[in-house]
Amino acid sequence: MSNPSIDAARLLGRIGMLGAIGRDAEGRLVRLAASDAEKLGRDQFVSWLEDAGLEVAVDRIGNVFGIWKPEGAGDTQPLMLGSHIDTVINAGIYDGCYGVLSGLEVIETLKGDGFAPSRPMVVAAFTNEEGVRYAPDMLGSLVYAGGLDVDAALAIVGTDGTVLGDELRRIGYAGPHEPGFMRPHAYLELHIEQGPVLEREGIPVGAVQNLQGISWQKVTIEGDANHAGTTPISMRRDAGYAAARVIAFLRERAKVSNTPTVATVGCIGFEPNAINVIPSRATFTVDLRDPDDDRLKEEEAALTAFLEKIGAEEQVDVSVERLARFAPVTFDHRIVELVEKAARDRGLVCKRMTSGAGHDAQMLARIAPAAMIFVPSVGGISHAPKEYTADEDLVAGANILLDVVRQLATKDS
Repeated sequence: MSNPSIDAARLLGRIGMLGAIGRDAEGRLVRLAASDAEKLGRDQFVSWLEDAGLEVAVDRIGNVFGIWKPEGAGDTQPLMLGSHIDTVINAGIYDGCYGVLSGLEVIETLKGDGFAPSRPMVVAAFTNEEGVRYAPDMLGSLVYAGGLDVDAALAIVGTDGTVLGDELRRIGYAGPHEPGFMRPHAYLELHIEQGPVLEREGIPVGAVQNLQGISWQKVTIEGDANHAGTTPISMRRDAGYAAARVIAFLRERAKVSNTPTVATVGCIGFEPNAINVIPSRATFTVDLRDPDDDRLKEEEAALTAFLEKIGAEEQVDVSVERLARFAPVTFDHRIVELVEKAARDRGLVCKRMTSGAGHDAQMLARIAPAAMIFVPSVGGISHAPKEYTADEDLVAGANILLDVVRQLATKDS
């Protein structure tokens, strides 16, 4: 049995080509889910799937699959690889796309080498992983894994007022297949780390053993609008100040904790949003994350208690809307060990680690053994134009993916 490596020039070339699709007038990469720009990216991906001789399938939530079912593979459950190609606003070119294109590259390499897998193989590009246009994030994989009804997902209204199902039909990616129509034998996702750990420690490969739980909430605080100059501080029902106290509380609590808990307020708005008017309303989001579900519940309870305290002390009305809640995930230990072995066999150091970001793999882990491979992100930067991973690290990660896939697609694996 030969031990091939992926075609580095082909993989890197495709990453660059896909990264050029979806640029706006300012040169920013903005390929939001089910948008015109993402349609162009999907069309290019489908073209590459067809060029590779793969069967293309699209399900009702818009997930795109390239299926390799060689003679002798039978009707057994497929080995699935993948990630996503939608982006945030003003994105880098690697997040998600690297995993999708590496999955395609691995299948093409195995086909070209004459490898005979014991089961079908599939590369997937899941819809709306980023959650920028439609909430929640990881939507396509969540629906695929049975965590959200497909009709409910298709009815979601986006930040621009569009309806996801309408947009998928408009761009030609409302497919006929029911989500989950292929239940994977296993799922493996290659991704840039999006954090600084691997680069800081000089380690080229991460074997991701678990993934943080995520709690998203939207908090609304109602006070009274009044004149900024004539209203004494003691007589104010200042929604903006109350919001500031909550933000400071979250930061200080996470800062003094000896746990991996993180807390972020990423969106905030005031009404009437005037320089000389006390805010009557503050609306903001809270993102809580921890790899331990009990600790995550403790943080949610602490936030609830503090909001009640703020309401009483500042004489404001507080309401909370749950946006998303995903429990922590522990990945399949056997696949994690295969990633470590593949790295050793390639002469590379590998570190077991936790993912701080959400990924499609956490949804697929509900229905199949799953794991992830990380490669370093320079400066830990992601979701930004400066997102960068060195070519040698991209190639190394794809070769490890290739080696693990060979093991998982071999008879009795």
